[in-house]
Amino acid sequence: MLLPILLLSTAGFTILTTEFLIVGILPPLARDLHITVSQAGLLVTLFAFTIATAGPFLTALASNVDRKRLFVGTLVLFGLSNTVAALAPNIWVMALARFVPALALPVFWSLASATAIELAGPARAGRAISMVGFGIVAATVFGIPIGVLISDAFGWRTAFGVLAIVAFAKALMLWALFPRPPQQAQPVKLRTQLRILRDPVVVGHVLLSLLIFTGMFTAYTYLADMLERLAGFNGQWVGWSLMAFGAIGLIGNLAAGRLADRSALGATLLFSGLMTIGLIALGPSIHSPGLLTLALGVWGIAQAALFTACHVRVMKSAPNAPAFAAALNISGANIGIGLGAVVGGAIIDHYGLAWLGFTAAGIVLVAIGLGAILAMFSRRRTRHAPQTSRVSA
Repeated sequence: MLLPILLLSTAGFTILTTEFLIVGILPPLARDLHITVSQAGLLVTLFAFTIATAGPFLTALASNVDRKRLFVGTLVLFGLSNTVAALAPNIWVMALARFVPALALPVFWSLASATAIELAGPARAGRAISMVGFGIVAATVFGIPIGVLISDAFGWRTAFGVLAIVAFAKALMLWALFPRPPQQAQPVKLRTQLRILRDPVVVGHVLLSLLIFTGMFTAYTYLADMLERLAGFNGQWVGWSLMAFGAIGLIGNLAAGRLADRSALGATLLFSGLMTIGLIALGPSIHSPGLLTLALGVWGIAQAALFTACHVRVMKSAPNAPAFAAALNISGANIGIGLGAVVGGAIIDHYGLAWLGFTAAGIVLVAIGLGAILAMFSRRRTRHAPQTSRVSA
């Protein structure tokens, strides 16, 4: 069943490009709407916090809906919202264009991940999600940078217009080619899904994702601005740099899929450490093309890997309700994305762009500490599990 997973990956490309395109075009968008870059960054926060607050509940409600109709409908909604974004006369209409698709994104991504695992089997969960997650990486490799290049040549509104056309085309493709999923033997009850909220291990893993993405997006939200103002790149060079940043992430996505099947938490800690190194090196290397390339390369590999590793890790922590667990991970990650945009904007306003990398690295180090605690707890629980089994027997 390779075709359905590939179709979900291509759909994910469009959906994630919609979420993150704005990161690459914040400066021209802010100028055109007569707001500051840090104010424009709040559009990232709005999208992220909408996902975080509505995602788990909407996913739980939609978990037993016909998957094909849901996926096609999501793409149509994204096409309409991108059309509104392309025509937005002010920040308020743009905010509406960001709010509506944010309601649908976690439902799509959670159920697409669950569908991929159902098709591939639990033993290959990491690789299945990395295949769907390839659409995320492709969004950073091609979608966001091409959007930046289109914005630089024809204006940021054209970039959203093109993305709207692509979303409608992908909806038609899924409607024509995506097979009707087999009927689920037993629908997952809402109560069963909500029960995992009482599991401290699941909550701990979600909090870990939140911290990692806070650190990640404290810097990444304003990467285009850093390249433009600190490194002195023009619009074209910013676009090509973001494309290279995403392209190197293909390595991280591939590695994370395989490593997460062995130990999702171990993969998370490994790539968090790599990202910390890349973020710390960012500021000191900003005026040295070679060192800047190396720092961005390490950061890009780790960032792409963490999308997959975090998703697999949280889903594996709740095998009885993987789609809802995926929604919780997306919720935690997007709270982190929103907080990162706020923290990054505050750092810019009070200390300057040069401090973003150090601040982001500090937050990721806190996440690594929490991950180490979860690892010790998991080892202790595994050590006591056989003894419990013998007593029960």
